[in-house]
Amino acid sequence: DVLVHAMMDALLGAAGLGDKGSQFPSTNPRYKDISSLLLLSTVAELVRADGWRISNVDATILAQKPRLGTFVQTMREQASTALSIPPARVGIKATTTDYLGFIGREEGIAACAVASLVTEL
Repeated sequence: DVLVHAMMDALLGAAGLGDKGSQFPSTNPRYKDISSLLLLSTVAELVRADGWRISNVDATILAQKPRLGTFVQTMREQASTALSIPPARVGIKATTTDYLGFIGREEGIAACAVASLVTEL
């Protein structure tokens, strides 16, 4: 979820459409337990409806454990399907913090993402 949430915020931010909290407020029971990939697909539709084409999305997930390298290709394929773009335009990397900070102490994980959009107008 954390990786997909970062991708959603990157796309919404790049399009000037706010963030995932403004689009899908946690106070709305409609979004309780909803699939993050479904929301990612909805974000892609919102971005396109606003006149943008998704050029690419690149994301990094930071986690000491579990080791995620073996899952990267599957995550990439699922994200590309949700975004309706080729897998080659979705970058996903997994890394550790070499035992530094809350991530290194295995107290949580984090992700960051950037999205490139091209105007269709």
